[in-house]
Amino acid sequence: MVTGTSVVAFKYRDGIMMAADCLGSFGSQARFRNENRFMQVGSNTLLGASGDISDFQYMKHALDDLLTHEYDMDDGQSMGTKSVYKYVSNIMYGRRNRFDPLWNAYVVGGVDGGEAFLGYTNLYGTTYQSDCIATGFGAHFAIPILRKRVDGRADEISEEEAVNILDECMRVLLYRDCRTINKLRRAKVTAQGVEISEPYVLETNWSIADNVVGYGA
Repeated sequence: MVTGTSVVAFKYRDGIMMAADCLGSFGSQARFRNENRFMQVGSNTLLGASGDISDFQYMKHALDDLLTHEYDMDDGQSMGTKSVYKYVSNIMYGRRNRFDPLWNAYVVGGVDGGEAFLGYTNLYGTTYQSDCIATGFGAHFAIPILRKRVDGRADEISEEEAVNILDECMRVLLYRDCRTINKLRRAKVTAQGVEISEPYVLETNWSIADNVVGYGA
């Protein structure tokens, strides 16, 4: 089983900002180092995935089939972010009820009707919406940072500040999560569409390790 770890996402002034690393872990082996755990769905929706990469591929095929059906209808309508979120959530809940869950946690973000939307669902079919969401270890280490820097001021955060917040969260996760690397992808969703960056390397500083008791012993 190849798995991916945390996805971190939050609302900012222009829409949604999201980040994930590029590692696909085979057990404890850092096997694949150029994974893309994002998927653009339609023109203004982004899906981010944690967990089993093969189950994520299943979801991607399901969404591709849905988009093909929508295109074939040729009725001038397109699926909004909330509709995509409901569809993904229903698949997750349905698979859970058949005792054959998809071992993933998904973050669905986008701009729907001029408003930023951010929602979460997981293998149990649990769903919620929030201004800031993180999966995996991010739910423990990134959420406190996001609540401090994002909650109540999402409409004030510029793109530059949003990038800095993302990098801060991902840097903390790199120091704490042994199933991640410092090669990341960043994505944003605005009214103009979805942009997914090429992989980039996050700068780190391990000098603090000398102060950890037992390090190097």
